[in-house]
This record gives sequence, C-alpha cells and structure tokens, in this order.
Amino acid sequence: MATKLAPMCRELVVFLIKVVLVAALLLLIGDFLSTFFYHVPEHVFGKFHTIVHHGKNRSFIHYAVLSKNPLVILDGFLGALPYFIFIPFGWQISPVGTVIALILGELHVIWRHVSIINWQTPKAIALGCKLLFITTPERHWQHHQNANLAYGDIFTFYHVPAVAWMQFLMVVKKKYRQSTSIFKA
Repeated sequence: MATKLAPMCRELVVFLIKVVLVAALLLLIGDFLSTFFYHVPEHVFGKFHTIVHHGKNRSFIHYAVLSKNPLVILDGFLGALPYFIFIPFGWQISPVGTVIALILGELHVIWRHVSIINWQTPKAIALGCKLLFITTPERHWQHHQNANLAYGDIFTFYHVPAVAWMQFLMVVKKKYRQSTSIFKA
C-alpha cells in the first residue's frame, strides 16, 4: 500500500509545483511586459492610456469593471495582452496554473480599483502584500493621482526600474523632437 502511495504523492507534488510556477511566471512576466512595453511607453509617447486611465473625469469602478467604452476596453486589452501571449506556453505545462493566473490577474484588476469607494486594505492583508511585493488599492490609487508614482500594476518591485525606463524614454523622446525640429527649420 505504501509503495502505491509514493508515486501518487510524487505526482501530486509535481502537479502542485507546476501549478504554482506557471501561475507565478505568467503573473510576473505579464506584469513585466505590460509595465515596460505598454504602460510606461504609453505614459511617455502616448496620450491614449493617460486620458483613459488618469483623466480627471473617471470613475474607476465604471472604468475598470463596467465600462463599455471601446477605448477603455482597448486600453484594458492592451494592458492584458502580455498575459494572453503566454497562455499557450503556460497551458502546455499546467492548464490549471494558467487559469489560476488569469483569474488572479483579473481579480487583482478589480481589487486595485476599489479605492474609489474608500476601501481600506486590512492591516494583515496589507502586510502580506508588502512582504510579497503586491500592489494594494491604496498604492494603485497613488498612481492614478500621480502617473509618475507607484508603477507595477501587480508587483511593486517593478516601480524603480519602471521609473528609470521612463526617464530613459523621456530622453529618447526629447532627442527625437530636437532632431525633427532641426529638419523642419
């Protein structure tokens, strides 16, 4: 009997490791790509995300959850695209881990936008989020109030490199504008 349980326990452990690793990697990679290849560049070069996400006349519950405005939906899709790209890879390793990552990612989108209803994250959850470098609604609200603060939609450790990336892109944008204004003169 014990010899039959050992392989089953091993299979269960391997299954659980795959679930956790795939879910964690999809969230880490998706947030990285979304932050560095969509969110920060859009703040520097675009106006679309800034108008939709940081405009003065916005309701975050309406914006994040209920809006049927095509621009809002497009902004959400572009922010989520990096997660979707890796679904086939994650699915090959762990379909369960892939689904869990997508559910956790979507739940986090909804949760981080509850600050408009004066949500206060319980201290124990806030401490857990701080230890795991997870963005809370309060931190995400800082980003809505000042687009230069609190980068990393899911993970807070992306903030410092995102600010450095934004500064680099601002230099690139400035040099590009200078070079094109020379040709116009």
